[in-house]
Amino acid sequence: MAQFLNKLAIQQDIIVQLLAQLTVDYQNTKLERKEISQRYLGSEEYFSFLEELELVTVSIRGYASQIEERAEVENREQAIAELHQLRVFDRSAIAQFYDETRSGYLQMRSYIRMLDYLRLLVLEYLQMEER
Repeated sequence: MAQFLNKLAIQQDIIVQLLAQLTVDYQNTKLERKEISQRYLGSEEYFSFLEELELVTVSIRGYASQIEERAEVENREQAIAELHQLRVFDRSAIAQFYDETRSGYLQMRSYIRMLDYLRLLVLEYLQMEER
């Protein structure tokens, strides 16, 4: 049991560190986001890349923040289901942007990868908690 609790504590610490790093990384994408907002517009039917990314970011970071503050999340089962559906690269606007910008927007591309990694870490943490 102690080993399991230690593993949970280590996982929580990694989530907290990654959450802090993502905050810095997001700030570092400011210039890229400005350019992207002008080049990758959405339509009335579809969210723009940045709108879609913001929606995913708020959800993932929200769960990570709950883990940081309380070492758990409200409605764990619902959170697990939502995190399974929040696959960053399954969002068409995000996947299209990522595919089209292979040689540019390196900070934004890195942020997207790290955000999905955070999603996976939070999901793993919540599923470990079930046991």
